Amino acid sequence: MKREKLNLTAEDGYSALRDHLVERARVARARYGPVLGVGEMEQLLVDADVVRFPTRLVFADEPLMPGEFGWARPRGRRPSEGFDLVLHPRFQGDDEAVPLLAAYHVVAINYLDVATHEEAELFGAALFGLEVEEYYGRVCALADTIPEMPTHDPMLVERFESAAEGVSLGSSGGGGGCSCSGGA
Repeated sequence: MKREKLNLTAEDGYSALRDHLVERARVARARYGPVLGVGEMEQLLVDADVVRFPTRLVFADEPLMPGEFGWARPRGRRPSEGFDLVLHPRFQGDDEAVPLLAAYHVVAINYLDVATHEEAELFGAALFGLEVEEYYGRVCALADTIPEMPTHDPMLVERFESAAEGVSLGSSGGGGGCSCSGGA
């Protein structure tokens, strides 16, 4: 019996990706939600059924670019070495903000270069049972509370040099610098 050849498009691939990430968000919501705090988010980040690579939550502003609320920082040259999900220290101890912001970066960890901001927003919305626009609005409102940072930080130069040599984190920028009030 001869197999029929599939003529799949890039859009078919992105549709499958979106279906998969929504399913992972639903699994996470069933296990850790529907209300997620920092403790639940930390558990979610080590759940291999939800997050593909070992990930831990870290609060630091040194590796962040101005306006960024977070970044999925690779621990090594290969994704299997894991990630530090770095969030701005302004959010440390904020049981409502941390899960919303951390969720945005899970797709960059799970899908690397394939994920965009659209997938990040879709995953976060599905995880919290929100419409995409509402999730995005909440993330932007939180990001807009970050104080300005200096733009000539040696840590930023090092970050971009190592990213150019090592693991790429997708067209979502891996960053999460919402520019809701500044227009992006």
